[in-house]
Parts: sequence; C-alpha cells; structure tokens
Amino acid sequence: MPDKPVNLKSLAAHLGLTVGTVSRAMNDYADISVATRQRVQKAAAELGYRPNQNARRLSLGQPETVCYLMPRQTGVTIQPFVAQLLQGLGEALGRRNWDLLVHHAESSQDDLERIDRLVRTGRVGGVVISRPLKNDPRVQLLKDLGCPFVVHGRTAEFADYAWYDVDGEDALVTAVNHLVDLGHRRIAYVGAPLQHQFAQERLNGYNRAVLHNGLTPDPQLIQIANFSDDGGEMAASILLDLPEPPTGIVCVSDTVAFGVLAGIRARGMQPGQDVSVIGYDGLHFGIHANPPLTTMAQPQAHAGRRLGDMLLAIVDGGDPKSHQELQRAHLVRRKTDGPPLQGAVQDNVSEREDIQ
Repeated sequence: MPDKPVNLKSLAAHLGLTVGTVSRAMNDYADISVATRQRVQKAAAELGYRPNQNARRLSLGQPETVCYLMPRQTGVTIQPFVAQLLQGLGEALGRRNWDLLVHHAESSQDDLERIDRLVRTGRVGGVVISRPLKNDPRVQLLKDLGCPFVVHGRTAEFADYAWYDVDGEDALVTAVNHLVDLGHRRIAYVGAPLQHQFAQERLNGYNRAVLHNGLTPDPQLIQIANFSDDGGEMAASILLDLPEPPTGIVCVSDTVAFGVLAGIRARGMQPGQDVSVIGYDGLHFGIHANPPLTTMAQPQAHAGRRLGDMLLAIVDGGDPKSHQELQRAHLVRRKTDGPPLQGAVQDNVSEREDIQ
C-alpha cells in the first residue's frame, strides 16, 4: 500500500496507461475493452484508489445530489414520519451513489429562496417536496427552473408533474366505515389546516363517508386543529364538551391522534372503550401509545424508495407525467377502536349505503 493516497494520475502511471483511459475504464465506458477495465479496476482495489466524486460530477456536468424539503411541522411526533421516508429515499439514491441533502425552512419565502439558490448554483440535480400546499409556489418555481422534481403528495392541480401519493379520501372513508361497522353513529373528525391538499382530501373522505352511511352531518363534530399533538388534545377537549359528544374520532394523522388520546385520558376516560380513535400514517411508535393506536397505515420507507426511483428516472430523461402513482392506506387495528358503550348507539340506525 503506498504511503499517500492514490489518485487517478498515479494509478494511470502505475498501469502505464493514460489518465483518460483509466478514467473511462473506472466508469465502465463501452469503448474500453473488458480486459482493460478489469485490469484497471483490480489495480484500483489493490492500491486503495477511491474516485474523486466531486471531480467526476464536474466532468459529467451533473450534480448528483437530491434535496429533500422537510415539512415545516417538525415537532417530536412528526420526526418518525420523516425518518422513515428519508430511509427509503436514501436507499434509492444510494444505489446510484447520489447524495441526499435535507433542508428545513422557517418560512415559505425561505423555502423558495433556498430552492432557487441550490438549483441556480448547480448544487442539486433534483428536489423532493413533501406535504404540499393546495397551490404550492415551490412546484411552479421548480417548473420554471427546469429542475427535475417529484412531490410526495399532490397539489390541487397535479396533471403535469411527477408525484407519489396515498389516497387520503379513500382512507378516511375506510376509517369511518370501520367505526360504523362497530356500531358508532356519532363520529367526529379532527383535521389539519386546509391550505394543505392532504388535509382537504381527508376531510372530503370523512364528509363523503358520513353522507353515504346515513349519519347526520354535524359541523360541531369537525375540528380543524393545529397540526400537532397539542392541537389534537385541544380538539378532543372541545368535542368531549359537546352536549352529545362523539363515541368515535378519526384523525388526520397519528400526530394529532396522540393528542386526542391524551385529551380522552385527561377526562378519566379510556380510549378504545369510552371513545374510539383512529389515526392516519401508521407510525411505528403508535404501538407504544396508551393504548396502542389503531391507524390507517401508509408505508413511508416504500414511499421514499419510490420517490427516489421516480426522480432518478426523470433525471435520466423520463417524462414527469408518466411518473404519477396513487396507493391505498390500510387499516391497522390495535387497541383504540371498539364498539360504543351500551346506550351510546342510537336505536334508529339506518341502513348504510354502499360507497361506490
């Protein structure tokens, strides 16, 4: 092993080849014979040569780095959501030796300025956006910049860019249907601010299920809360103070549901027995909630891998419009759902309509 690190020039001198030939052999160019490629790569391994990735990227004219724009709601309870997503995204990028840059903005303007700077200075070759707004200015900016990007979620208009999403409206229909099947007729919804498209879709699903199940719509049963566990706890307090409180509550996220559980326990009541609760996201540490949280699960690590694969396909020249994928969430039953207490079910239960 040499005393100092081996560079491309010293490797070429050791082999008696030109620097260009060694570089092309290391990068598997087809115009270099198999025998030469094998000889170069064998010597590189023996001498401990490591390619200079920055030099390689400069020679290719392509920054092999993806920026993930972290959602601005980054409290303790959202961290597992992001961590699982980043795990999958990192796996997908790692297969191509691309790097991952994570950016957290304090404001919408900060987000826009950072995107513009990263793209214009050539520091990133692609961007991933998570939890977009209904009308998200980041999407238009990335289109204008001509930067490859993919969105985890969708905006109100989503026909002309790449996205991966889980059908939130369908998931909330499933959650409400499940509570109805258990015997609940007074079902509430705790949602998030409606500038987020995912929040609107999940509210739409709740409203759709209420109507199709023959339940009586009641605006008091809908609480649009701060997107946090504190927001969920406050919403639960309001709902439980109603003259006719709900026997079941479906939540826009597990984060909010953890707060709802706390609000129920604060009243001396037991989630899953006195009031049923269903979250949304399928965060793993929901099994450690008190009691373990029933939830509509979406696989975050899988989502991260798909986002990475889709983005790299676009970088390679793929049409963004051909990379649009909608998945379904599935119900994971734990301990916070059950039939309502005797007497809480109305006698005049109407027959549920099938949802088309």
